[in-house]
Amino acid sequence: MKIKIIINMDNRRNICETYTVWGDFMKLRKLVDSFNYAIEGIIYAIRTQRNMKIHMIATLLVLTICFFYDLSKIELLIIGITITMVIAAELVNTAIEAAVDATTNFYHPLAKIAKNVAAGAVLVTAINSLFVGYIIFWDKITEIVFTTANKIKQSEPYMIFIILAIVCVATLVVKAIYGEGTPLKGGMPSGHSAISFSLATIMALITEEPLVVMIGYILALIVAQSRVDSEVHSILEVICGGVFGTLLTLLIFKLLS
Repeated sequence: MKIKIIINMDNRRNICETYTVWGDFMKLRKLVDSFNYAIEGIIYAIRTQRNMKIHMIATLLVLTICFFYDLSKIELLIIGITITMVIAAELVNTAIEAAVDATTNFYHPLAKIAKNVAAGAVLVTAINSLFVGYIIFWDKITEIVFTTANKIKQSEPYMIFIILAIVCVATLVVKAIYGEGTPLKGGMPSGHSAISFSLATIMALITEEPLVVMIGYILALIVAQSRVDSEVHSILEVICGGVFGTLLTLLIFKLLS
């Protein structure tokens, strides 16, 4: 009789230990699943939301710039918080839009207010990020901009044509890599935007007239907007083209000089 009781107690102990291990495993699995769901939500927002794509591109550019400057811990902390606020606001905006669309299959003024207020929150964080970027990076970038401008002003005229040729070839190479559109129509990035912003950047660096600089970039924006209005390019392709042309122009000149 005593032996039977000991066996039963051992069995109970084993069963309890098994349930404990299984319970811990299920808790860990739920924790992993919660992370997976969160990551899926972020991926969905990046894949479907145009503004989220713009935020992510801006985030990559800002983080890349941080490598080239000796920023303090406070500055890095402010940049990290600012980026997190913008992305979090866009995620909440996406969630609110999905919830409203799921519960409302007709126009309702309250649904419009909910979407507009959520979009307004994103706009506030985006404006704040521009202000933070101006405060932190302006003094650091100004010296490089003035140095590059002086070098371009003292360079030979043929340098401009070399820069434009390289920008054109590089744009065609990127289009070929993406395999979208044709060399002169459609695809990532927008070739017209890349070339127009490259020209505007050259104009900004070789002249001291603010009016000429403003006109150059206005014309570049008109070219970019025309590609979107004609439905040849998306807004993301146009933005990437403009950024690509501008940065590549500055980089090429620095290398050639």
